[in-house]
Order: sequence, then C-alpha cells, then structure tokens
Amino acid sequence: MLYLVPTPIGNLEDITLRALRVLREVDLIACEDTRVSARLLKHYGITTPTTSYHAHNEARKALELIGRLKAGSRIALITDAGTPGISDPGFFLVRACIQQGLPVVALPGPTAFVPALAASGLPTDRFVFEGFLPSKKGRQKRLMALAEEPRTLVFYEAPHRLVKTLDDLAQAFGDSRAAVVARELTKTFEELARGTLRTLHTYYAAQPRIRGELVLVVAGTDYKSDPHWPCDRVQVTAAFPPTP
Repeated sequence: MLYLVPTPIGNLEDITLRALRVLREVDLIACEDTRVSARLLKHYGITTPTTSYHAHNEARKALELIGRLKAGSRIALITDAGTPGISDPGFFLVRACIQQGLPVVALPGPTAFVPALAASGLPTDRFVFEGFLPSKKGRQKRLMALAEEPRTLVFYEAPHRLVKTLDDLAQAFGDSRAAVVARELTKTFEELARGTLRTLHTYYAAQPRIRGELVLVVAGTDYKSDPHWPCDRVQVTAAFPPTP
C-alpha cells in the first residue's frame, strides 16, 4: 500500500492526526529530502525509517519502491511541504503503482494554493491551477493561451522570478488585471499583497529582496471589477502583524 501524506507548508501544527498515525505505522517513508523531513519527524517523535525520493532519482527509485510494495511493505510518500504530486514528486510513482495494480491512498491535507485562493478575495467557484510557468521554452505560448481564461488562475513562483513573472503576466493579460501575491503562507511572515498585475510588479520590483514561498492568484476574464479592490496601490495584509 502506498500512502500519499501531505505535510505542513510551514506551521508544523498543520498536519492531521491520521497523517501522523500513518507515518508511524508504515514500514518506510519516502522523502523528497530526508534532511528536511527529519525535522518534522523528530518534532513528532516518529522513528520510521526513511529513504530519498526526489525529481532526480524518481525513475530509478520508483522501481525499488514498487518492488517493496509488491513484497507487502507499506510506504508513505511525503515531500518537503504540501501534497505529493502537486508541483512536487509523486505522479511518476503513483502511475507506476496503478500500472502494477498496487493500491494508492491519498490523505487530505496541506497544499499552498488552497489557502492562497481562499483568502485572495478573487472568485473561488471556478479556478485553474497552473503550477509553475515554463521558465523559458513555451512560456509565451502558455501565457497567450491563458490570457482569455475566464476562471481564476493560480500559479506557483520562486522569489527570484516573481518580478519577471508579474511583468510577463501584465503584458499578456493587461496591466489592470486584479491579482494577489501570497507569500510565506502559515509562517511567521505570512502576507497577502493585493493589487493589479502592474502595481504588484512595481511594488515587488522596488523590494531589495523577496523571500519565501509564493503563490500568485490572478483574476480571470469573467471577474467583475470590485470597486473596493485596490487598483492604484498595493494593499498588504499580514497574518501576524508586528506588536506596536
């Protein structure tokens, strides 16, 4: 049995009781980075053996894990943060299990785009999760294909690429498209910045350094303008405001 176990994206309290039980009961935990996972496992007193399973070894490692699963082992797959397979390693192993007729159980739990979307203030009834945009090849083609998307769009982005991505989106979608940058969700410096693609670009371009994990939520073409939406400025809200 393969278990896909979501792990906290920041706050270690954001893990389910079921996830902790599974991590204790399985025979092996496959980790994206065993050093990162060790902090979580130590925090909860989990001593289950671990092995590495990441983007650079998944083809070879999947064969080994499939062999163990066929022999009756119970294996949990976790990533550094969030849900396995959602812009993280997992799809390759899940597909291999299905091809071999091995059962896969996915536990519900943390994933960064859900709280970002829910708190964005943009429509949540219909949305498209795009993950990371192509960094080079195919980037402009993808942006053009998404420019007329009516549903809310959700992207992941790295800090060093945020300014470029906001500029590219503004050029493809229009400067005035409403958007939100969610940074460091569930962590001490969590913040959501609301504005337009261009005002957000200007705001972050002026920052000396951008840190943390980022989710970018962008309105679709069906979004009806909200008179209260900050269009000529960036509105930043922090989950943990500093003490006066």
